[in-house]
Amino acid sequence: MDSASSEKAAPGAEAPHRWAITTLVMLASLMQALDMTIAVVALPHMQGALSATQDQMSWVLTSYIVASAIMMPLSGWLAGRIGRKRLFLFSIGGFTLASAFCGMAQTLPEIVIARLLQGLSGAALSPMSQATLLDITPPAQHARTMAMWMMGVVVGPIVGPMLGGWLTEDYSWRWVFYINVPFGIACVLGLMAFMRETPLRRTSFDFFGFVTISVAVAALQLMLDRGQGEDWFASPEIRIEALLAGLAFYLFIVHMLTGDKAKFISPALFRDRNFVAGNVFIFVVGIGLFATLALLPPLLQVFLNHPVFDSGLVLAPRGLGTMAASFIVGSLAGRVDPRLVIAFGLLVNAFSLWLMSGLTLQMDASLILWSGILQGFGIGFSYAPLAVLAFATLPPQLRDEGTAMFSLLRNLGSSIGISLVVALLIRNTQIMHARLGEHIHPYGTELNGLTPGMLGDGESLMRLNELVTAQAAMVAYNNDFVFLMVLSLCLVPLVVLLKPVHAAPKPATGGGK
Repeated sequence: MDSASSEKAAPGAEAPHRWAITTLVMLASLMQALDMTIAVVALPHMQGALSATQDQMSWVLTSYIVASAIMMPLSGWLAGRIGRKRLFLFSIGGFTLASAFCGMAQTLPEIVIARLLQGLSGAALSPMSQATLLDITPPAQHARTMAMWMMGVVVGPIVGPMLGGWLTEDYSWRWVFYINVPFGIACVLGLMAFMRETPLRRTSFDFFGFVTISVAVAALQLMLDRGQGEDWFASPEIRIEALLAGLAFYLFIVHMLTGDKAKFISPALFRDRNFVAGNVFIFVVGIGLFATLALLPPLLQVFLNHPVFDSGLVLAPRGLGTMAASFIVGSLAGRVDPRLVIAFGLLVNAFSLWLMSGLTLQMDASLILWSGILQGFGIGFSYAPLAVLAFATLPPQLRDEGTAMFSLLRNLGSSIGISLVVALLIRNTQIMHARLGEHIHPYGTELNGLTPGMLGDGESLMRLNELVTAQAAMVAYNNDFVFLMVLSLCLVPLVVLLKPVHAAPKPATGGGK
C-alpha cells in the first residue's frame, strides 16, 4: 500500500481539492444516470439501422439495467479490495470505452454486449460518488452535499430523453453514446490528478453470497422489466424469474445470518438503526420519484401531443426545485431536526402529486411544470437529510458497502414503482374505457350531437373510440398520481424511526469484514 492510500483525513477535516473532486464524481454519477434513459428516444432509429424488431430492441435497455443491478452490490467489496480511486478509474474508463463501442455497433448483438459492459462498468459510479462526497465533506455540510448529489440522480433521467431526442434528430443515434467519451476522459484525468486512494481491506470473497444476491437481483429486474410485455404471471418466463428471485433472496438471507465467515454484505450494516430505516425510506422514495418520471413523458407526448424535446423542457425545471431545496437544506443543517425536514419534503411531494391528480386533456403544460418544480423541491428536502441520517452512525469503513446497498435499493424501488404504476395504468384504462363505453348511445344526454347514423359509420366510431380511450387513460393517470400521493403521505409518520444524530460514528465492532 502506498503512502497516499494510507492517508486518512480526520472526521470533519477539509479534504484537499474538495471542489474539484466533487465536480468530477458528480459528473461521473450524472453520466451513469443519463444513460438509463437517454437511449429510450433513440430506439426507433436504432431499430431501423440494426434491422431488429421492437421486442429485440428492448434488450438494449434491459441488458444495461440487469448488468448494473448485478454489479452494484459488488462495488462495496471491490472498493475495499482494490481501493475506491482505482475502482472509480476502472469504472469510468470501462464506461467510456463501452459507450464508444455502443456508438460503433453495427449489429444488435454488438450493441447489447456493449450495453452489458456499460452497465457493469457504470454500476459503481453512483454509490462510490456518494461515499466519496461523504468522506471529503465535513459533517456539517453533508446535507447540502447530498442535495447537490441528488440533483445528478434526479436531473439525469429527466434530461436524458430531451438530450437524446436532440442528438438523435440533429446528428445521429450514435451520438447518444459518443457524448460520454469526452466527459469520461475528463473525469479519468481529473480523478487521477486530484483524488487520493482509500485504505485497502484484504478480505476473502464470499462467492456464494455474491452469486445468490446477483441471481436474485438480476431475476427480479428481468421480471420487472419484461413483465408488462409478457403479460406478467401468465408467462412461463416471468414465473421462472419470480421463482429464481424468491429462492435466491431466501438463500442469501439465510447465508448472511448464519456462519462465522466473512459475508459478501456485512451483517454489521443491518445493526445500524438509521441505516436500515434510511434504506426503507429510499426504497419507497425511489418508487414515487421515478414512477412519476415514467408516467409524465408518455402523457405529454401521446395525449397532449408535445414533441419529445418540448416534453423534456417541461420536465427539466423540476431540477430547479431540487437545486433551490439544496441551498435551503444546507442552511437548516444543525438548526432544525432533520426528521422534520424529511417530513416537510414528503408533504410537499404529496401536494405536488395531488396537483397532478387534477390533470386534464384540455390543459396546457403549465400545471405539469409547476407541480414538477414542487416535486423536485420536496424530493430535495427529503432526500438530502435522509442520506445524511442513513450514514451518520455508520462507521466510515462500512460506507462503501452502505452506499452500494443504498443505491441498489433506490434502483429496485424505482423498478418496482415503474412496473407497478404502468400495470395499474393499463388495467385502470381498460376498466374506465368499459365504464365510459356504457354511456355511449344516441338516446342519452352524455354525448350531444350523437345520432344513430353515426353509430353505423366506421370512421366516426373509430374517432369516438379514440376519444373514449384518451379520457379513460387520463382518469387512469390521475388514479396513479393519487396512489403515489397516498404512498408519500404514509411515509410521513414513519420518520420517527430515524434517530437524530449529534455525535460522530463509532468504530464498527464485530460482524464486519
